[in-house]
Amino acid sequence: MQTIDIFDTTLRDGAQGRGISFSLQDKLAVVRALDELGVRWIEAGNPGSNPKDADFFREVKKLPVETAAVCAFGATVKKGLKPRDDDALQKLLSAETETVVIFGKSSIFHVKEILGVSPEENLAMITETVRYLRDKGRNVIYDAEHFFDGRRENAEYALASVKAALDAGASTAALCDTNGGTFPEDISWGVTALEALCPDAKIGIHAHNDAGLAIACSLAAVAAGCTHVQGTLTGLGERCGNTALAALIPSLELKLGYRCLPEGRLQKIREISRTVAEIANTALPENTPYVGSAAFSHKAGMHADGILKARASFEHIDPLLVGNGREFLVSEIGGRAAIAERLRKLDKTITKTSPLVEAVSKRLKELEADGSQFEGADASFELLALREMGRAVSTFTIAAYRVTSEHPPAAAIECSYAWVKVLVNGQYEIAGAEGDGPVNALDLALRRALSSFYPALASVRLSDYKVRVINGKDATAARVRVLIESTDGRRTWTTLGVSSDIIDASRFALTDAIDYTLTVLP
Repeated sequence: MQTIDIFDTTLRDGAQGRGISFSLQDKLAVVRALDELGVRWIEAGNPGSNPKDADFFREVKKLPVETAAVCAFGATVKKGLKPRDDDALQKLLSAETETVVIFGKSSIFHVKEILGVSPEENLAMITETVRYLRDKGRNVIYDAEHFFDGRRENAEYALASVKAALDAGASTAALCDTNGGTFPEDISWGVTALEALCPDAKIGIHAHNDAGLAIACSLAAVAAGCTHVQGTLTGLGERCGNTALAALIPSLELKLGYRCLPEGRLQKIREISRTVAEIANTALPENTPYVGSAAFSHKAGMHADGILKARASFEHIDPLLVGNGREFLVSEIGGRAAIAERLRKLDKTITKTSPLVEAVSKRLKELEADGSQFEGADASFELLALREMGRAVSTFTIAAYRVTSEHPPAAAIECSYAWVKVLVNGQYEIAGAEGDGPVNALDLALRRALSSFYPALASVRLSDYKVRVINGKDATAARVRVLIESTDGRRTWTTLGVSSDIIDASRFALTDAIDYTLTVLP
């Protein structure tokens, strides 16, 4: 089985994505996660670019990294300098990584207009830099920046720039589609042309997603002979991002028979992708192939019925292979098979001909006609089903509540206030709270009123809040659908509320969230 070296640049190229800012501890956490996954290389930043990266390279030496090699990143020597006199190269060496990644120019346009040197000088800068780092005992991975743009300008020179790095001792040459607009057939040409010029070279690919083709280009490069693939686990990166390794690696391993990760690690790829996304303070897109929460979700009744009869009818792989799971989305178009499958979580004897399935389906359609939508609110669906089964799920009643807001808010105080009166087992409790907005205030007041009855609520918090206007034509009188995501630090669940009053819709969703916490989760 041929091996593909996986090179993750989340901490360098990924950090250049819009809205991404890793702290030192974040960067160390990403290294631990990627090492657990089993990638071969982790490009961790430029020690000469900022003090945080310099600190990182000191701290990362203390981590018990087992599989991955951490690499420092830099550029070829500056114009007019010798490598020993280039401060950036000296800082690169000070990181003390066994492998360094150096980028140089392959485009005549960039050589002349950006570097301001002659084509011959650029080749000399590449050669001198790689040779100097090799003499210092470093393994060098060379990134041929703008290689495919350079090929369109002057193919002979683009290839010569990469050959200069390889001849000087670079162990790997990664061909970079820096602008992200190259098509797969042109990627194949570049790999094939370099193989013909340097038949013993280890060739890599570094693709960007500006044309939506990063994964396709990376696959084309591998098919043409690349054995080193660069990207970021969740697709972070400049502009439209880099090759999303979480979507690429399963295709290489499961569809094409390559070995990318150590044995048994592929099953961790969904969990670790979510971990890295969380560290980056981003959401892993639901429709990310293989690892997204929607990757194996089924809504249409025909699809759900087909999956239950034969998995391969509407799934291209077994989701367990990548640590994911199948989900049946319940809705008015979902069909009885999907509803029955979801209800089996509550009662394993249920089939799609059970009377309960008919009752839940009927109630579901009534509520969805009124604006509810349960496919994104699993917890509220379970509560609905339990109510249809005659099982008690209401743990309290809100006897009355009031929410007010102050605008503009006074300095240094919260702007919203809530008062709530609850009834639990024949006993009333009243509580108030101020919050950052009316829903936050109501949430805090409700939890405060219930805390003496249900101490377990202390570990639960609201983690996400979404509002959607159901019928915008009704303007300010429109009904709204509120989705609230709650977490106890280990699990998350989503509940919904619908009303023409956004606060009341939020109240319905909050009530379901608490009922689910107290009656279903235990």
